Amino acid sequence: MSQEGKKLFLLDAMALIYRAYYALNRNPRITSKGLNTSAILGFANALYDVIRNEKPSHIGVAFDTHAPTVRHEDFTAYKANREAMPEDIAAAIPYIIQLIRGFNIPVLAVDGYEADDVIGTLAKQAEKKGFTVYMMTPDKDFGQLVSDNILQYKPGKPGEDPVIMGVKEVCDKFGVKRPDQVIDMLGLWGDASDNIPGIPGVGEVIARNLLKDFDNVENLIENAEKIDKAGLREKVKTFGQQALMSKQLATIILDVPIAFEEDALKLTAPDITALKTLFEEIEFRTFAKRVFSDLEKSDVISGPRATDLFAAAGEPPETTTSLRTISQAPHQYHLTDTPEKIKALVAHLSQSQMFCFDTETTGLDANNVELVGMSFATEPGEAWFVPVPEQYSKALEIVKEFAGVFADETIGKTGQNMKYDISVLKWYEITVNGTLFDTMIAHYLIEPDMRHNMDFLARTYLNYEPVSIESLIGKKGKNQLSMRSVDPEKLKEYACEDADITLQLRIALEPQLADTDTRALFDEIEMPLVKVLAAMEAEGVKIDSGNLNQFSEQLEKEIAEVEKEIFRLAGEEFNIASPKQLGEVIFDKMQLSDNPKQTKTKQHSTSEDVLQKLINKHPIVQQILDYRSLTKLKSTYVDTLPLLVNPRTGRIHTSYNQAVASTGRLSSNNPNLQNIPIRTERGREIRKAFVPRNDKFVLLSADYSQIELRLIAHISGDEAMQEAFRHGIDI
Repeated sequence: MSQEGKKLFLLDAMALIYRAYYALNRNPRITSKGLNTSAILGFANALYDVIRNEKPSHIGVAFDTHAPTVRHEDFTAYKANREAMPEDIAAAIPYIIQLIRGFNIPVLAVDGYEADDVIGTLAKQAEKKGFTVYMMTPDKDFGQLVSDNILQYKPGKPGEDPVIMGVKEVCDKFGVKRPDQVIDMLGLWGDASDNIPGIPGVGEVIARNLLKDFDNVENLIENAEKIDKAGLREKVKTFGQQALMSKQLATIILDVPIAFEEDALKLTAPDITALKTLFEEIEFRTFAKRVFSDLEKSDVISGPRATDLFAAAGEPPETTTSLRTISQAPHQYHLTDTPEKIKALVAHLSQSQMFCFDTETTGLDANNVELVGMSFATEPGEAWFVPVPEQYSKALEIVKEFAGVFADETIGKTGQNMKYDISVLKWYEITVNGTLFDTMIAHYLIEPDMRHNMDFLARTYLNYEPVSIESLIGKKGKNQLSMRSVDPEKLKEYACEDADITLQLRIALEPQLADTDTRALFDEIEMPLVKVLAAMEAEGVKIDSGNLNQFSEQLEKEIAEVEKEIFRLAGEEFNIASPKQLGEVIFDKMQLSDNPKQTKTKQHSTSEDVLQKLINKHPIVQQILDYRSLTKLKSTYVDTLPLLVNPRTGRIHTSYNQAVASTGRLSSNNPNLQNIPIRTERGREIRKAFVPRNDKFVLLSADYSQIELRLIAHISGDEAMQEAFRHGIDI
């Protein structure tokens, strides 16, 4: 049984370092001296998020060593196909170790064993001493160690929460009855990343089915004659010993000569001097401000041990052991569902210098959803929810009651991802004016490399866990409910909490804009841009679907011709879109490479970079690349763009992402306009399908500023509108 407060995190260093490096290296962080700090920053954020949000009582970071392991002694080809470590990662590791030691966290390593083995051994020892253990790693191998008190903690992707996997989650993921069967899965299936061979031709599905019938590799080999399919039966007989060896290689060793020293792993106050020296050298100014600001608030610097942020010995304060929830936080949330209540709320908002607002809707596409309700807050701890009926005319009557306070230039407005709410309200004839404060954008400027969703911000800055939307409408999928089906009382609590927490986040984040010297950027660039982007999204772009349909037919003919040529060069017909069949043709039959690269599923890799290296070996390679280019163009753009036309407007409304790229550039999705090719003749054909507006902009809201209209004119390519601006004519 685990004991209350005994919470151990064991981090798989190299897995997290590689993950951090590749996540950030598209926009690498380079110091003035030329050091690539992408891996260091990504790892630092992951480490500090765990300390700040999960509040472990004990923590350690496990590394591999350069010494050969016992697995190499048994199988010399173990991990032999791994590419050399990138130089930037190798250069980063000493700084990462310095960072870990600056936080006074033990570095764990044993020659002859991998970090997996060190973590597994310590996890099992700690479990016996009453700890709940979290193995922090994205690697699937760790599923074999999961128990009631040992969990796998997989860091979330950008914008997503981490995934914590217990016994049920591991069994569901692999389709097994027990976590220890993960070893048998890997023994049969193999693991290309570690060069563990498994049984050729046995993938995840076949391995899962075999284990359902035979439970483990040993029993499978012993009863191979009972396998129904002759081909599979022969493979198991032929490669049975290889499967046993693969299972042994995949088994995490649990008797590494390392002792679990509880006191040594206790999380204590960091070495401030060491961290300051490190942060100055690697130029981590923003990260340093975040860490030291937290430390000052928790009085860590003045004492030898942590008493708040870094929980140490003794009974820690209640607020550091768990996140507050709506049931624990004092609040007054009001259901505003009568004309009298609405008038009273409008009067209250009109007397406020600023209010926070949020919308609840039936979906995520701001230009194709219905408003379910609006929530408002003016002071922390109190909020109002106004339900909005489904019938548009009745909804309009209610929403218009708030038109005056929304349009009032003297009243500031606060929100989280306000562009969405502004876009939704526009469909209900509401214009949002006044000084805007978007907590998502504020945090994007303060911490560009972190996540910016409200739940994450609430946990990080308010020590608060908001009500999850899944608790109201279920998980994503066909069975997910609509917000309209939620009990009004539950919806009121959820919606009011959104506005209340967002207002509290403004209070927490606003001083940090000054601390990071980003206040002017926030006020003068980012906040005005919110309304501009909302206007651009609402306006949308018209496309010529007929033109695209004709182009699709043309591409269909070109694809057929290229396909025919590929079959001629190959001497047979096959599914070109199947990597497996394509690999068999160009590598097994045509022998275009002496040592073809393999995928994790033991197939020949036919990725673009692999084919590019073979382009001079045979003319079929260029034809295959042409085929892929044509089919991608057709499926991704030519056939898909007409399907994205909004039924309300007959136009495409892309979504512009203001807080995604840490470099500050905008991105877009649904559709991704940046990825539309422009340098090829076929790409230009797609561009031609975007029709500039030549009619008058009579549909545009009268409150659009001339700057907004000027930008729309530029983006849309409307020459008449641009000409009007050149002559100083207001539109």
